[in-house]
Amino acid sequence: MKKIILTLFIFITLLLLVYKLNPKPVKLFVNKLSKSVIQSRINKDSLTIASRVNPPKGYKRVDYPLGSFQDYIRNYKLKAYDSKIINYDNSLYYWQKGHEGILDISVPKNGLQQCADALIRIRSEYLWQSDKKDKIGFNFTSGHYCSWSDYAKGYRPKITGNKVVFNKTARVNTSKANFYNYLNLIYMYSGTLSLFHELEPVIKVEDLKIGDMLILGGSPGHIVMLADQVVNDKDESLFLLFQGNTPAQSVHLVKNLEDASMSPWYDLKLDAVIPVSNFTFYNSKFARFK
Repeated sequence: MKKIILTLFIFITLLLLVYKLNPKPVKLFVNKLSKSVIQSRINKDSLTIASRVNPPKGYKRVDYPLGSFQDYIRNYKLKAYDSKIINYDNSLYYWQKGHEGILDISVPKNGLQQCADALIRIRSEYLWQSDKKDKIGFNFTSGHYCSWSDYAKGYRPKITGNKVVFNKTARVNTSKANFYNYLNLIYMYSGTLSLFHELEPVIKVEDLKIGDMLILGGSPGHIVMLADQVVNDKDESLFLLFQGNTPAQSVHLVKNLEDASMSPWYDLKLDAVIPVSNFTFYNSKFARFK
C-alpha cells in the first residue's frame, strides 16, 4: 500500500513539474481524460433519457412510481444520438455542440412551440395519455385560465387588450386534432411569465424532483425541465435537464458545459448562477406543475 501511495505521489509531482514547464500537454491529457469519462457515461445506442445517460460513480437513480409524471419524463423517447437540433422552418440550429439527445417530439411549422410551450405540450400530452384530460389547463399572461375541457365544449376567448371573455362559438370537439388546436392557443397567450406566476414554487433544493422546472419568467425569459435524478449515499441529488428554445426548435437534453467531469448531470442550487447551454439563470428559481 505504501509503495502505491509513493508511486502516485511521484506521478503527481512529475505531472505538476511538466505542467509548470509546458502546460499544454497536461491540459490536453486532462481534456482527453474528461472526454473519456463523459463518453463512458453516454450510451449512444440508447433511445430514452434514462438509458442514454449513466449515473456518475457513487450515484443511483431515484425511484418513482410507474406511470407517474416523473417516470414518464425519465423514459421519454429520444431520437438517434447524432440527431441535430432543427428549427421550426426545418433549418439547422446554428449551434449543435450543447446537447446529448433530441427528444422525439415534433416541431410545429408555425413557430409557436418555444421554450415554455414545449414543456406545456409535454405536460399536457402526459395528462392526455394518463386519462387526466380534465386537469389540462393553463393561465394566459393576462391571468385568465383556459382549460382544455371548456375549449373542447366550444368555448373560445375574445381578447381585447388584457380583457378576456369566453363565449361558446364552436361545436363540441374532443378529438386529438382539436387538442393540438387548443395547445396552439395556449402557446400564443401563455409563456414563461404566466407559468412563473401560475406554477407552485419549489423553495428547497432538497425537494426538487423530475418534472420540476428551472425558470426565469419574463420577456425574454427561459425555462428548462428536470429530466432525471440520481442520488448518492449523502442524499445529494444530481439532475439532467432538457429545453425547448426560441426560435421554436427541437427539444433537447443539454450538456453541462461548465463542468465536463459531471456532464450532462447538474448539481442544482437555489438562488445561484446556473448556465444552461446558451442561457444563464442568474438567480435560479424552481417551479412545479400543480
